[in-house]
Amino acid sequence: MEKKVVGSVTESEKNEIQSLFERRNGLNELAKIVTADNDALYERLLKDMSETAAKFQGWWNRMAQKYQWESTPEGNWEINFDTCEIYLM
Repeated sequence: MEKKVVGSVTESEKNEIQSLFERRNGLNELAKIVTADNDALYERLLKDMSETAAKFQGWWNRMAQKYQWESTPEGNWEINFDTCEIYLM
């Protein structure tokens, strides 16, 4: 898959998306073991997953608007957490 550097973000912006990325991954792992039998925990997990997904997408939308990154209809962006660079995939 071809990668093209289309921009970068600040260290604090990178930290924000990295935190959301790690939270999303953690919630996805938790979803594999939590069953619907535990109603309260299951509902909380669904709510957290939904909120985190919205914040995650919101970050990408805000940064894309702020930095005017190149995009393509079938492409998506990816961040390198070590360099803060944004790639178009």
